[in-house]
Amino acid sequence: MLLIGLLGGCASPSARVGNPALPLVIGDTLTIDSAGLGEIRRINVYPPPGYAESPDASFPVLYLPDGGLAEDFLHVAGLVQVSVGNGTMRPFLLVGIENTQRRRDMTGPTGNAQDRTIAPLVGGSAGFRAFIRDELMPEIRRRYRTTDETAIVGESLAGLFVVETFLLEPELFDTYIAIDPSVWWNDGKLIDAAAERLRARPGLAKTVYLANGMDEGGVTERLAKALAASAPPGVRWHHQPMSAETHATIYHPAALLAFRTVFKPQGGADH
Repeated sequence: MLLIGLLGGCASPSARVGNPALPLVIGDTLTIDSAGLGEIRRINVYPPPGYAESPDASFPVLYLPDGGLAEDFLHVAGLVQVSVGNGTMRPFLLVGIENTQRRRDMTGPTGNAQDRTIAPLVGGSAGFRAFIRDELMPEIRRRYRTTDETAIVGESLAGLFVVETFLLEPELFDTYIAIDPSVWWNDGKLIDAAAERLRARPGLAKTVYLANGMDEGGVTERLAKALAASAPPGVRWHHQPMSAETHATIYHPAALLAFRTVFKPQGGADH
């Protein structure tokens, strides 16, 4: 079970003595002893509204890098809860992947010496992607009632991982949401190669949502231009500049807009 401790200081002294606080349960926490990564990874899962009440129903899965309780899991779970509840988003099972070495897992190789100073280890995105593909996804399918539909959402370096996965292994997910992605990594070579990679997959059919704030230096705009020029007809993409938001404030409002845009229920009204 995914437990959130309640602060004893929020209750009166008499309530603490006579009626002790209980854990608040919103989902599950599980661990995977990863053979590929050589470490134990903690996974947090939020079943969408209606999951327990619909035992014969299966649900698509939204994967969340930076998915620890002290990272982005709780606020994204809140977005899923309220958006499903008000009818602006289809229900998804949310799977948060808690970090161990974030800058290792979210980055690909780089030839830029300055990039390599951000952490003792960088460039491990291929191994992290293999963990998701070969270990995490099968475990989620085994434990939960899921459809074949998958999506991924991430911001900053996690957004870089989302973009890299779309360009290098697009079959892994159906929907890619990248918010203020750090595609400046490795001097922007991922963007430089985007058009060629897209043209090499003329039958590709995926959904891509990009959002960026005021201070990300225009790199997301460059990626959007590559999509506009070279994306196959089957790639449904959207670019949302958010000039009122900074890198520090963009995730929550951008994710709300993204979920309403790419996960809108069929026949649902725009909000």
